[in-house]
Amino acid sequence: MPDTAEHIVPDTAETLAALAAETIVESTKATAAELVGRHFRVRDHYDVGREKIREFARAVRNDHAAHHRETVAAELGYGGLLASPTFASVIGAATTRSLIGSVLTEYDVSQILQTDQVFEYHRPILAGDRLGVDVVVENIRGFGDNDFITVKVTLTDADVRPVLVATTTIVARKGVEIDPVAVETVSGVVMHGHVVEPGQFDTDPNGLILLAPEEVAEPAAPAAPLPVNTVPTAAGVAAGTELPAAKVPVTRGDLVNYAGVSGDPNPIHFSDTAATLVGLPTVVAHGMLTMGLTAGYLVDWLGDPSALGKFSVRFSGFVPVEPTAPTFVEFTGKVKSVDAATGAATIVLGATSEGKKLFGRAIAEVRLSRLPETSAHG
Repeated sequence: MPDTAEHIVPDTAETLAALAAETIVESTKATAAELVGRHFRVRDHYDVGREKIREFARAVRNDHAAHHRETVAAELGYGGLLASPTFASVIGAATTRSLIGSVLTEYDVSQILQTDQVFEYHRPILAGDRLGVDVVVENIRGFGDNDFITVKVTLTDADVRPVLVATTTIVARKGVEIDPVAVETVSGVVMHGHVVEPGQFDTDPNGLILLAPEEVAEPAAPAAPLPVNTVPTAAGVAAGTELPAAKVPVTRGDLVNYAGVSGDPNPIHFSDTAATLVGLPTVVAHGMLTMGLTAGYLVDWLGDPSALGKFSVRFSGFVPVEPTAPTFVEFTGKVKSVDAATGAATIVLGATSEGKKLFGRAIAEVRLSRLPETSAHG
């Protein structure tokens, strides 16, 4: 999913792959507004690898054992490692690059900002999953020189049951002249293979195929969720209960690692020159890295990553990271509401860096155990 609201995201963020050659011709003739409500399907499925899950969990400091040890995942009732709550951003980074590069061609990929990210979980993504990807441009709203674009990505399993729905809102500017000096400078630091070139998506196996209305099918009913085994129980917390505060260091090495693991190589996350060109004081952390760290903080308290039902963030700040010293991100949380009968609870989360808020809003809807825990894995 794209980068944070104040970050310029050249060719990263979310929505998966490209268009068939004939689809590109058709879609580029349409305006962005004419594509609202149209569905695209990624040509190939996404195979979720066990080692990719472990790699991503390490990158976002998601230390729960179910992301790393199959025996623990089995104790929670799953046949493979559980992916981190924000793992879908790996798929999303490639998707947005394709969507902007080959479908919403009115916009320049260097003028894209992310404002909101929502994940709705039907079940965790698991190692061994073969995921289908459906993409729809839900809404485009104009405000001044900017368009607010809402994109929904639905991941389905081999039985076409929904696994996760990711909804992203980005701000796109069009008709903006790009400084050629800035373009030349950034081209000297950007990762090879991540600059959108004409015709690049024509034969991409992960390309987006525009569906005719009659080809759009509703996903099957989701599978019934498995019971959760959380450390806090619905009877043991109340509205106002505070989560223990936590502090996590973030270094330049963490940013470079996350860029490679997530497929989000925006140079503002590793190049001072690129960061300065877009008005940032220094290199800044990926917004989705910050969201991933927040998810890890929440799961540390829950004790069960499968307990998340929905996780939404509105980005409002960034984490500046200097070359030779870590920047600390501080996390807090509070129970907004809890239903002791059903176990449903809403948690309000906070993240700050150098005293500044990173989110305008961060809310998680979770399921808590309704009986005393029998075991916990952290």
